[in-house]
Amino acid sequence: MMKIAVASENGKVTEHFGHCEGFMIFDTENGQIIKSETIANPGHRPGFLPNFLADQGVNVIISGGMGGGAVAIFGERNVEVVVGASGDAKTAVENYLKGDLKSTGAVCHDHKHHADCGR
Repeated sequence: MMKIAVASENGKVTEHFGHCEGFMIFDTENGQIIKSETIANPGHRPGFLPNFLADQGVNVIISGGMGGGAVAIFGERNVEVVVGASGDAKTAVENYLKGDLKSTGAVCHDHKHHADCGR
């Protein structure tokens, strides 16, 4: 089984990981979604969210954009980061499972320019 989290807002992949409304967590098995739940974003503090999600057993995180610090912590926790995604959260997971969703590597380096995330 693999757990895939999507940083989301209203069922859509959000542009910026840390400031999303919540995380949709999909339990998948044999390339199929078997269960999904949404958990509220417990708050944006440096380094907190990647560890929070890794502690939930998440294997993959899908987001529009993400800061380099979060990417590094996910890497340390062996969580695969897929950024540059957009559109419907469930569709993004289905595309990932099919191998059609590839990370664009859109990392936000500077919060002044966060509007450029994912472009």
